[in-house]
Amino acid sequence: MKRTEFIQKSFQGLLGLALLEAVSTNVFGAEKLTVQQIIDTILKNYAGEPIKNTNDTIKAGSADMVVTGIVTTMFPTVEVIRKAHDIGANFLIVHEPTYYNGSDNKTLVANNTQVQLKEELLQKLNMTIWRFHDYAHAMRPDFVSYGVVRSVGWTPYYENSPILNIPETSLKSLIQLFKKGLKINHIRYIGNTDKPCKKVALLPGAWGGSRQMSTLVNQKPDVIIVGEAVEWETVEFIRDCQSLGHESALIILGHSVSEEPGMVYFAEWLGKKIPDLKVTHIPSNDPFKWD
Repeated sequence: MKRTEFIQKSFQGLLGLALLEAVSTNVFGAEKLTVQQIIDTILKNYAGEPIKNTNDTIKAGSADMVVTGIVTTMFPTVEVIRKAHDIGANFLIVHEPTYYNGSDNKTLVANNTQVQLKEELLQKLNMTIWRFHDYAHAMRPDFVSYGVVRSVGWTPYYENSPILNIPETSLKSLIQLFKKGLKINHIRYIGNTDKPCKKVALLPGAWGGSRQMSTLVNQKPDVIIVGEAVEWETVEFIRDCQSLGHESALIILGHSVSEEPGMVYFAEWLGKKIPDLKVTHIPSNDPFKWD
């Protein structure tokens, strides 16, 4: 083969390869990724056995959908869904349920028009939702807990355990630390604000009364910090503890705001894994107003 012919054929081959690669890229030169490919990218960083009966499934949309942008959040509220659409994102990765119960059972309440309206909105906006809850907590470090300790400057004391031993401080100072670090306007608490706190049980989200109370009984922390608590369970347990001499204090942050830093951290982490797609965190915020 003549040298000029060889060069020509080589150039044609390279051009064909470039065109082939272009098929799998969008107009901005970034690789097109489907919802399932992104989910697979996330879960390949989990080292354990697959979680049986996981809640981490697609709640709306399609695994085959090509993703234009990703939004992370705590709760996929109607407001968050609309904001995600407004910025050109069509894939929501959420930590909590879409349809108001743990298993996202859309028929839990018969004739629930609220569920129907939300489904119609998601279909209209061509939005896919995937829940990232069980695996978020199972990974090392736990995305949520790490995001929270990072927000309050406690990473040196965090060992992927709900129990942290921090430099001694007062309950009042802890309350102010979490208000500032997690941007919370109001915090409920039980205990003497001058109480010294060193051993902390950090349980963001909704661990349930039995797990919260077993932590109090077995670990005897100076303070337990939770996302939410059933008032006739953990709250009354703490109140009686105060009267009977075991003075563990209680801080209630609010469910959404207590785990939001974890989804902020996750958005940053995911953005590094898939740099060709924009990953944005939109907070679902505290649903309550205070008078």
